[in-house]
This record gives sequence, C-alpha cells and structure tokens, in this order.
Amino acid sequence: MRRAIQTATSLAANSYVIGFLKGKIYRGSLKNLCVPGLNCYSCPGALFSCPLGGLQSVIGSRQYQLSLFFIGFFMAIGALCGRFVCGFLCPFGFLQELIHKIPSKKIRQFKGDMLLRYLKYAILLLFVLLLPMFAVDAFGQGEAWFCKYICPAGTLEGGVILPLLNRGLRTAIGALYHWKIGILAVLLLLSIAIYRPFCKYLCPLGAIYGLFNRAALLRYRVDGERCIQCGACQRACKMGVDITKGIHLSECVFCGDCKAACKAGAISFGKGKQARQQEREKVL
Repeated sequence: MRRAIQTATSLAANSYVIGFLKGKIYRGSLKNLCVPGLNCYSCPGALFSCPLGGLQSVIGSRQYQLSLFFIGFFMAIGALCGRFVCGFLCPFGFLQELIHKIPSKKIRQFKGDMLLRYLKYAILLLFVLLLPMFAVDAFGQGEAWFCKYICPAGTLEGGVILPLLNRGLRTAIGALYHWKIGILAVLLLLSIAIYRPFCKYLCPLGAIYGLFNRAALLRYRVDGERCIQCGACQRACKMGVDITKGIHLSECVFCGDCKAACKAGAISFGKGKQARQQEREKVL
C-alpha cells in the first residue's frame, strides 16, 4: 500500500507531460499551490510548487504576510500527520528508498549518527530562514539559499532533467552546478548503504514536520499492556527510533516497519482523543 501511494503521488506531482516534451517549466495556476513533500518547482513535469522554495522566496522578497501562509501550511500538515509526509508523499524520499534496495552492506548507525541528525535543524535555521531574510542584494531581495546551494531534489528534477531537455541551459553550467551535482551524487551513493541519508541528516522539511511527530493527530501508539519489550520494533526501524521508549520520535517517517515487526500486536495507528487520553501508552 505504501509503495503504491508513493508511486502515485510522485507521478501525480510531476504529471505535466508537455514539460518533459518541450523542456519547459509549467507556470500555470496550479503552481500557486504546494505539495507537502519535497518536489522542485523547476522540474519540467511539476504541476505544483515546493513548500520550502516558496517559503524562502517570500522571506527573501520581504512578503512576510505570505510567509505566514507557508508557516500555517507547515503547521497544519505537521499537526495532522507529522513526518507521514516523508514516508508516503515525498518523491525524493521514495527515490532514496528504491536505491537502498540495491544489494550491499547496510549501515544502520555509526559513531556520531544521532548527533549528525541535528544538522538538518541548522540547515533549516540558516539556509531556509536566516540567509534569505538577511543576506540580501542592493534592492533588499534575498535568495532561496537552500534551493540554490544544497537541495538535491532540485538538482535532480531541475538541474539534471532541464539541461538534458533544453540545450540553451547547458551553456549556463558552471561551478555551482557541479557543486550541486556532487552533493546529489554523494547522497544517491550513500543511499545504497544508508537508509534515507538526506532525510536523516540534511532535509529541513523533515526537520519541520518532525517537530510535530509527538503531537500529530495521526501517529503510532504502543499498547503498554500488550508490549512484551522484545525489541523487535526497534530492530526493524531503519530510522533508529525506539517507539516503546519514546526515543528519537522526531525521526519516524511512519513507514510501518515497526508495526509489521510487532508479533504481539502492540503497535497501532492512533488518532484523536483515544490516543491522547491513554496515559499508559507511549504515543507517537
């Protein structure tokens, strides 16, 4: 079911076939809307905008009233389902999962792994919020720093596909382009051994949604009476979450591996008052 949803949402978000045929970006009215996951505005097939790109653009252009719209968007999605978006609705997360299926030695955790995961919060603060706001040109306009210097999804969907389709864009390729291609290549290679490395360490969108994981309306819960503390759920989790002890809950992408691994049937998907009022349960 999850694979079907990931495939459907990735195709739906990039279903502007004419863009792929002509090598041009869709600029119609649908671009005023955002998808909840990371999907580049500049992908020739993209019908919608990226919420991170939109937030940086309005901050950089000093349209602070519009920035409140994006903040409200993130809060609404986060309060509803947290990083469910990452596990089900993000095309770049889906791509990393597919690459991770390539047979190789897998790396679950390493020294400094959990510390490195705080890097995505620093990127959120610096590249998405502060630099677009304060690093401005002579006209007071900021840039979408994360999109310009880091975003691998944008590099793949816009920076790779568009130049392949549009010969004129290939003449503009320079050092920055090669820098971003390098970031993309490293992350895709790391995805073979490490599950979702971009999501774990660099993604500011996941950082935002992760802040809501503990209180999201839709979330996993553990029945304390059924749980036998066997540790199967923790061993199954590729994101390093221990749902029974409430450890690293902000990293959960709601993939469902923990629920599938639980032979006691102690893990379920909870919502609303029932999940909030059961004090004996560990709630995600």
